Amino acid sequence: MNDATSIDFHAIAASLAFPSQAFIAGRFVAARSGKTFENINPATGQVLGTVAACDDEDVNAAVAAARKAFDDGSWSRATPEARKEVMLRLAALVRENAHELSAMESLDSGKTITDCLNEIGHEVPTFLQWYGELIDKTFGKIAPTGEDALALIVQEPIGVAGIVLPWNFPLLMATWKLAPALAAGCSVVVKPAEQTPLTALRLAELAIEAGLPEGVLNVVPGFGETAGQAIGRHPDIDVVSFTGSTEVGGLFLRYASESNLKPVGLEMGGKSPFIVLEDAPIDDRLVSNAVSAALWNGGQNCSANMRQFVPLSRKDEFLTKVLARVASLKVGDPLDPSTEMGSMVTQVHHRRVLGYIDIGAKEGARILAGGGSVEGSSGYFVQPTVFDDVTHAMTIATEEIFGPVLGVIGYDKPEDALRMASDSIYGLHATVFTRDIDRALHFARKLPCGTISINRFSEGDVKTPFGGYKRSGSLARDNGTEAIQQYVQTKTIWIAGPEA
Repeated sequence: MNDATSIDFHAIAASLAFPSQAFIAGRFVAARSGKTFENINPATGQVLGTVAACDDEDVNAAVAAARKAFDDGSWSRATPEARKEVMLRLAALVRENAHELSAMESLDSGKTITDCLNEIGHEVPTFLQWYGELIDKTFGKIAPTGEDALALIVQEPIGVAGIVLPWNFPLLMATWKLAPALAAGCSVVVKPAEQTPLTALRLAELAIEAGLPEGVLNVVPGFGETAGQAIGRHPDIDVVSFTGSTEVGGLFLRYASESNLKPVGLEMGGKSPFIVLEDAPIDDRLVSNAVSAALWNGGQNCSANMRQFVPLSRKDEFLTKVLARVASLKVGDPLDPSTEMGSMVTQVHHRRVLGYIDIGAKEGARILAGGGSVEGSSGYFVQPTVFDDVTHAMTIATEEIFGPVLGVIGYDKPEDALRMASDSIYGLHATVFTRDIDRALHFARKLPCGTISINRFSEGDVKTPFGGYKRSGSLARDNGTEAIQQYVQTKTIWIAGPEA
């Protein structure tokens, strides 16, 4: 179905059976309280169904199942080849069910079906396969000693991992964390975002079909203040990996400090710059990257390059071409493959984004495109918005908007752009366009960010670690071989030789 149409995807969507319960110990179960919450399609405002509202009792049950599975060794002590085989089967099952999963995620999140198909049909199975293949290619070390001893350095799975997910890339972010955690041999308790719980629940069902032992993967939908906090404070969870806001990331550090001092991996907010140096040609490639950097996924992306620094002498040329590209964007039905931008994830978030646009205008930035809701829609759509005359101290240039907003900041000298771009509490990502390799390397070295992309907006791929400096993250990283380090602990085994 590579040439599937809007009619095809609406037919798939109409045939879906949505998961509605938690997934604990290998089966779907209702929340112990009996409570549920509504699951809303943000593109229409219609209720898709209800989902179990898990709390601390459900988290306790999920952790008990995960601990039992970890201790019995069915996964944690399985041979590398056996774990690899299961993860490769799961990757294959995701590919086989990519259209179903993509339609489900599009309905759940308001994301375009095109983005969902790329993420779920390509990236998710790639991550599962890559980490599965890594399992039997990861080795310990032998430390140098004298002949009277042998020193082995081994890495072991840390135990039960709590994974708390964001709503902007639901299944992809789940896989960013699940794949290395499972590859390490951990058991896992996942809390998907309450806004987008569906595909994580379906993935758990597919994992059992792939041969993952019961209890290794548990999914507890619910709210942050209940299920999320219960994971953060649970004394039998050995590590937490969280992606979300900086504010909530701080709460997980507090939860850990007040419970069992579990390590906490954090990937949080950003206010990433897109820097055009004066030698860069303002051609279709640059303009396409500039618009994508700010507006991809409706700007609901932690590494969105909303702050765009352009030489004053070239700002008019840049804006003319950017405005033409933005005007051509098709915003609307997420299940239509021709749609380029979907909805905001909830009505509350829709209002929040419009509030930031209003603040930008009141503080003196000039709206050149967009600036409001998409008329005639019952869903939570915001027009792609372009601001000129933004200063780097304005609210819209310092706080994370998480919406389809692009703001242009003019500068005189390259060092001015570097200074302003670096002047942020965040440090997740930056893009630099230039023909000068020396300047590219200078900016790459000087920008305090976890990922620097030169002459293209990119976050890297499965092989490259992703995470932030400053308030964008902790030392932990998703992706690459570095991601495994969140889910293992190091042991030294010192073997004394015979007495001389």
